Amino acid sequence: MDRKNQSPQGQTAKVVVEFLEVAINCIVFLKGFYPSRAFERRRYMNVVVNKARHPQLANYIHSSIFALLPYIQKGLVKRVVVIFYGQDQVPLEKFVFKLTIGQSYQSSVSEAELEFALRAFLVKLNVSETIAKPLPSGANWEITANFRELPSQENEGEEAKLWVPTDTKQWMQPSEITPIKSMDSNPLKLQLYMEHPSVTEQKV
Repeated sequence: MDRKNQSPQGQTAKVVVEFLEVAINCIVFLKGFYPSRAFERRRYMNVVVNKARHPQLANYIHSSIFALLPYIQKGLVKRVVVIFYGQDQVPLEKFVFKLTIGQSYQSSVSEAELEFALRAFLVKLNVSETIAKPLPSGANWEITANFRELPSQENEGEEAKLWVPTDTKQWMQPSEITPIKSMDSNPLKLQLYMEHPSVTEQKV
């Protein structure tokens, strides 16, 4: 569908999922989870980024994020989270994209302005030292989504059945938060921050 014929929410959601796919590729690359040769350098929003070359890895990120498109458009998705966890399934750190797309916004959306704002997130990711810390041996990762309300399988069809509860354990203590970047505009509000266990949690 031509974006010009979409609602402001539809236009914004499409740009957001494209951005999330690129940003998650960047995070996984910077964490050093896979060899650097598993990625190739691309240019997106005039920023040099790293994109997965391995078909299974690229497809996992792409399919996970684009399956969220209708729910992001409807304002049902509260957070998209990349979780890195240890062998015990306890999270080591989380990268959280907290987003809101205003459902009452009816004005036209400037995709150029929206992409310019999102570009700043990619620039920040590329120079952020906090996310470059190595992971321990045996670590793993996954993409999860937190919904404001769960999609109805009756109304949403087969796509809703793709989302199942995660097996990743939760921290017992409140996490520590490291802000990375945020934007506050209409219709999109977006925050990117990192969560990691508190000092008390790490000693348990």
